[in-house]
Amino acid sequence: MPQSRRRRLILIALLAVALAAGGGAYRYWPRAQPTFLTLYGNVDVRQVDLAFNASGRLQELRKEEGDAVKTGETVAIMESDTYRDAVALARARLAAQRAVVDRLETGSRPEEIARDRAQVEANKAAVVDAELLLKRRTELLAGGNVSRQLYDEAKNGYDSARARLDISQQVSRLTEIGPRREDIEQAKALLRSEESVVSLAERRLADTVLKAPADGIVLSRIVEPGAMVSPANPIFTVSLTDKIWVRTYVSEPDLGRIRPGMAVTVFTDTDPTHPYEGWIGFISPTAEFTPKTVETTELRTQLVYRLRVFIKNPDDRLRQGMPVTVRVPLGAG
Repeated sequence: MPQSRRRRLILIALLAVALAAGGGAYRYWPRAQPTFLTLYGNVDVRQVDLAFNASGRLQELRKEEGDAVKTGETVAIMESDTYRDAVALARARLAAQRAVVDRLETGSRPEEIARDRAQVEANKAAVVDAELLLKRRTELLAGGNVSRQLYDEAKNGYDSARARLDISQQVSRLTEIGPRREDIEQAKALLRSEESVVSLAERRLADTVLKAPADGIVLSRIVEPGAMVSPANPIFTVSLTDKIWVRTYVSEPDLGRIRPGMAVTVFTDTDPTHPYEGWIGFISPTAEFTPKTVETTELRTQLVYRLRVFIKNPDDRLRQGMPVTVRVPLGAG
């Protein structure tokens, strides 16, 4: 074998040994751990459809598309005459029932007690007269000086007078005792029922005014004044400005490096030099395949876990669907 060829083979062997040694050293050589984790996702803004919790004719709309709304601000009004009448009727019934309860709790008036006592005395006098008449006719009947019929009339008159006396005495006693406790409790239960009816009527009247549940921006004005609406008919679609969050995904190998509550920094393509502060609010407990819309450097067939990252949006520049980059510092972890 020529010496030049032998020399070439030796050089190739030495080079292969050097490459193998270098690869092994690279594998076991300590590597620097990354200081942050980069994730990719999109801004997700919550939306709410505002509708009346009542049925009727729409009277007024106070917002246009693009207008900002504040929590508790009135955005629409429904015609309320029918509901106002219902409130007036319920309040009148409540007042009547309250008067009944007051009358029962107050008991009998002194005039009523005196009236029934006077009736008892009158009935006592009537019994005395009937008893005297019966006694005379009994003596006359024994002597044969009066007919049996007149005697029976006197006897019946006496019995009727005694019965009237007994009734008047019972009535007078009930008047002094006052209403039964059961009657008072029943009246109070009806009073509570009427109070609930008033509360329900007032709540339905309040439902004729539509208020914003949170701060946001009107996206759509769906109906116009004069239309008949119900709880099934939305009036506005509002995009909520708080909280704004990012939907992103983390691969399974990086799952153990993050936790809810970790602070993050979010960057947009619109102004990469202007970061937004945020924090990890939710980590899905179940894995899923990488969605096609996620742009990462990992394989798209690997399993990932969905994250929800909340963002502070002080300048109101974040919009629905905006692509963002989320940077999670790992130094503290």
